[in-house]
Amino acid sequence: MILFLSDFNVIKPDFGLIFWTTVIFGLFWLLVGKFAFGPIKEALRKREGDIQDAIDQAAKAREEMANLKAENEKILAEARAERSQILKDAKEAGAATVEDAKNKAKEEAQRIVNNAKNEIENQKKAAVAELKNMTGQMAITIAEKVLSKELDKSGEQEKLVNTLIDEIKLN
Repeated sequence: MILFLSDFNVIKPDFGLIFWTTVIFGLFWLLVGKFAFGPIKEALRKREGDIQDAIDQAAKAREEMANLKAENEKILAEARAERSQILKDAKEAGAATVEDAKNKAKEEAQRIVNNAKNEIENQKKAAVAELKNMTGQMAITIAEKVLSKELDKSGEQEKLVNTLIDEIKLN
């Protein structure tokens, strides 16, 4: 045996070594191919399918997110438009209410002014009528007294008229 090993050289292998190495390698390859490569190949196919499914699901999720985002933007735009319409309507209603109040206040003020003018005019007419009545009564009273006395002198008549006027003023 020592002889057999002493003659062994890795650099120059003999035919038997090459043959048995090839046979063992072939058997090993068949066994590994049948028991290892098949399951590895199947696992790789399954993994490829899983990855493709994940990519498809991610694309679908991305598409759904884009749709949701577009829908949210649409809803947000509608809400903004509705808010601005509500604000516009509120401003218009407020302006209309203020304008109504102003108009009613102007009408009321005009009515009060007209009533006051009418009242002043009525009181003025009543005062003028009373003044005319008093003046007429004074004139009649003076005329009665002047005519009732017979006076010779015109100076005494004037004195009498002034005295009567003073008496009437005191009443």
